[in-house]
Amino acid sequence: MTTTTSTAVNYWPNSGCAKAFWGQQELPAYQELLFDKIDWLDPQPGERWVDLGCGGGRLVQALWEKSGGSVGEIVGLDCAAANERAFRRLRARMQPAAGPKQIRFVTCDFSTGLASWKGGQFDGAVSGMAIQYAESYSEAKRVWTTDGYDRVLSETFRLLRPGGRFIFSVNVPNPKWSRVAFASVFGVLRAHRPFRYIKRACQMWNYGRWLKREASRGRFHYLPLSTVAEKLSAIGFTGIEHRLSYARQAFLIRCQKQALAAKKAA
Repeated sequence: MTTTTSTAVNYWPNSGCAKAFWGQQELPAYQELLFDKIDWLDPQPGERWVDLGCGGGRLVQALWEKSGGSVGEIVGLDCAAANERAFRRLRARMQPAAGPKQIRFVTCDFSTGLASWKGGQFDGAVSGMAIQYAESYSEAKRVWTTDGYDRVLSETFRLLRPGGRFIFSVNVPNPKWSRVAFASVFGVLRAHRPFRYIKRACQMWNYGRWLKREASRGRFHYLPLSTVAEKLSAIGFTGIEHRLSYARQAFLIRCQKQALAAKKAA
């Protein structure tokens, strides 16, 4: 049985959902994924980067700090307006200090909102387990489709300059949230505010049940690695690499938009 877009529940823009996921950076599984992703980030002086589905901005902070504050600009996009408050707090404690024109937040649903952005304006793009939730519903066929997912990948390619890099993570097919939960058990012992840690872990567990349920209905997409790689190659991305992370429940993927000189040589 399908559900039309008019009746489908969407928690992503809600402030409660946004705040619950602010706490995921305390989870050991997330810290593993963040460490692996930082290892692959290579921001260069003066470059412009975009974070798709940025949440509270942890990847934005990682980009800024790894560059030593030398990047030109980092833009965080997210459909939950509440994340702007998290960005302001994040920017206030950046080391080195960052101004509002260097790190900024834009409320945007990347499932449909990237088409209006000028192409070729970013040197790099990152995303943390967000692209898989791009959604598209066909009223004619009365089914959810992968069109939203495909559109985000192609729009990201368009937004990148030649030679631009794309580093992102997506969950494996049929992710086992129990493994993430088990890996997080000992995190409460290291948490600065253990009761808040437990509360947010429970909230994320509840939202995780919603996500998995909707994925089983075709709304969200936990795709095999081979399928994701095929989509990236078809769009034009090259140099596709991957590794497992997040308690082995996520693929971390790196690829790039071929540089003009390399294309001419080919």
